[in-house]
Amino acid sequence: MSAPTENDDPRSVSELLLAGIGWASLGLEAADEVADDLARRVGVDRAAMRGAVRDTISSWRAEADQLGARRDEAVERGLARAGLARREEVEDLGLRVAQLEHRLRLLERDPTG
Repeated sequence: MSAPTENDDPRSVSELLLAGIGWASLGLEAADEVADDLARRVGVDRAAMRGAVRDTISSWRAEADQLGARRDEAVERGLARAGLARREEVEDLGLRVAQLEHRLRLLERDPTG
């Protein structure tokens, strides 16, 4: 069995795709460079590969957003099950108590109240 060459080594293509994830934050130019390299290695049309890489990066970004939203929902459900309040809720209740205390002091000072 012979050692795989650069062109038929699936690991190098996979690694390049994974590197593309990291490079996605660098912008469109970096994605096009990854697509051009992939097109050369795989032997497909450069424009088609650029479109595929852009679609893939867009899909990854959408999935990352969805995962973030799911995580936030899971945290909210966990807090609710544990009977814990979020910081905003506690701060809101503190403000309401302060307002009620203030109104009570005003009523206590008013002799006609």
